[in-house]
This record gives sequence, structure tokens and C-alpha cells, in this order.
Amino acid sequence: MVEIRSNSCSEHNSTDEELVRLFLESRDNRHFQKLYERYAVKVYQKCVALTRDATRAEDVMHDVFLKLIGKMNTFKTGAKFSTWLFTITHNHCMDLARVSKRRVILVPGETFEAGEELAAASLDDVFREEIDLGTLKEALDQLDLAEKAMLYLKYLDNRSIRDIAHMFQTTESAAKMRLLRGRRKLRMWYCKLSEGDDFF
Repeated sequence: MVEIRSNSCSEHNSTDEELVRLFLESRDNRHFQKLYERYAVKVYQKCVALTRDATRAEDVMHDVFLKLIGKMNTFKTGAKFSTWLFTITHNHCMDLARVSKRRVILVPGETFEAGEELAAASLDDVFREEIDLGTLKEALDQLDLAEKAMLYLKYLDNRSIRDIAHMFQTTESAAKMRLLRGRRKLRMWYCKLSEGDDFF
């Protein structure tokens, strides 16, 4: 079930396109959250229609919004946000259908190669043991939106540090440090959840 949390930020009546501009100018996640609130259900419904799997569609929907963060700076002035978003959604679902071996879905109890790629191939320096993908998903859920987006872009979308730095309007050194902190935080939560008791 898709849950939407209301947000009382001052941009309540801003247009979608204004929220994109505000997000790009400030990198304040509240602006992105407002877009999420407006479109999560619609994107989910489109994912259901394209995947014909309600359970899977919710995970695909979350992946679409993570991908959207990395694409925000490519939004063209004068374009309609909703049309652009649904194009991204459609293309993402079609990519999943065409390349089934690289599904970007993290669901406990299922086999999905993209999750294994995140755990085993790209984060070898973080995880030294066999990875439980259900626990990995829970650990990822503890990270904030920007942290998850950076890890997604680096380890699932194979973006360069330069690209990530540009998307987040920061220096390459700062992007490397944020990725390092994100990996450490992910590792900490994974260990805590794996142990099933207090980590500290």
C-alpha cells in the first residue's frame, strides 16, 4: 500500500515546475517530497498497469522516484512535469521488462540480480560476508532520500563521481565523502538489523 504523508511547507500551492526549480536551487528535500506526495499514487497506478503486479509495482514506483532525483537537472524549462515524469516511469518499466536480469527491486524472499549487484559487486568494500537481501532493504530504508539516491546512482546506475557531484551541485571530493558516509551508515544499519539487538 502506498502511503503519503502530508507536508505543510510553504510551497503547498506551487506548481510542479516551480517545485522542480526550488529543489534544484536549494536541494531542499521538502520540495521533492511535495512532488512525491502529488504523484506517488499516480506513478504507482501506472506501474501496476505496466508490470501487472501490484506488489512489485510499489517497489518499482520507489525506484522511479530515486531515479527522478538524478534526472531533475535535465528537466527542460517550459516542459510539463507530469508528462516528463510519466515518460520516465514508462521507460523504466519497459527497461525492466526488456532486461529482466537487471531488475532494480529489493524485495525480501525474491531473486533479483540488481539487488545482488548492489550487495556483492558494487559494495565489496563494505560487505565481507554473504548478504541477506531482505536485511539490506531494511537497512536502505533507514537512510534519508539523498543518501539512498547517491548510493543508487553510484552502485546501480553506474554513474561517475563527476556526474553525481554535478547532480547534487557539489564538488567531487564532497560527493566522495557523502558516498563514504552513506556506505558506512548502510553498513552500520545492516549490522544492527542482522544482530537483532541494540547496536550501540
